[in-house]
Amino acid sequence: MNDEVNAKKITAKPDFSGMTALVTGAGRGLGRASALSLAEAGAHVIGVARTEADLESLKAQNPERIEYWVHDVLEDDLYPRIEKLGRLDIAVTSAGGNKPEPLMEVTVETLDWMMDLNLKSVFRTAQSAARVMLKGGSGSIINISSQMCHVGAPNRTVYCATKHGVEGMTKAMGVELAPQGVRVNSIAATFVDTPMTRPMFENLEFKETVLNNIALGHLASLDDIASAVLFLAGPGAAMLTGTSLRVDGGWTAW
Repeated sequence: MNDEVNAKKITAKPDFSGMTALVTGAGRGLGRASALSLAEAGAHVIGVARTEADLESLKAQNPERIEYWVHDVLEDDLYPRIEKLGRLDIAVTSAGGNKPEPLMEVTVETLDWMMDLNLKSVFRTAQSAARVMLKGGSGSIINISSQMCHVGAPNRTVYCATKHGVEGMTKAMGVELAPQGVRVNSIAATFVDTPMTRPMFENLEFKETVLNNIALGHLASLDDIASAVLFLAGPGAAMLTGTSLRVDGGWTAW
């Protein structure tokens, strides 16, 4: 055993050359940022989303390293296609959604939709990815979750339930797959500044509540989340599995 730190190794830029990464929800937001960053770091990236126009613009950012599949994670046809891959090194489960509602107004339809999208599809993506990774004896699965996997919030009962489920699933998968060399972790992100979230902050009361709960006093950026993805996918996180990386500005530390 070498008692000296490998400073050159741990300070090197992430290099995923020769690796294949799959990213769901890649058309927009956190998934798009993750896909672009992994491609920039050398990976061949398969971006998955429902809207082809979003995926076309994604591919245009790095046409040599990005391909795309038009699929809905709620449909069955995606998962056999994943399992037919000859190699898969990284999988990022970023597809998800929310419909904030008071507890007493949640319908069975909303409950089913959110459970299917935020929990069942994450399970199925991770399961199919793991089937490929286990053949190669290594891999990193990264579930894009939320700070709400650690806390609760009004009008987010179902969302919190799904994200707590993702956290429990991540722990169990991480433990079960570790002996075969596959790591599973989650990223518990706080509110992120994106075109989709900005209209929410036009409500000044909501904006004040959010910023008062983030100890650092500002929203996360897409760069913050993409950096966490690169870290968890890379060798610097070789001893991390079954854990949640809280990119939340201190929200859950109160």
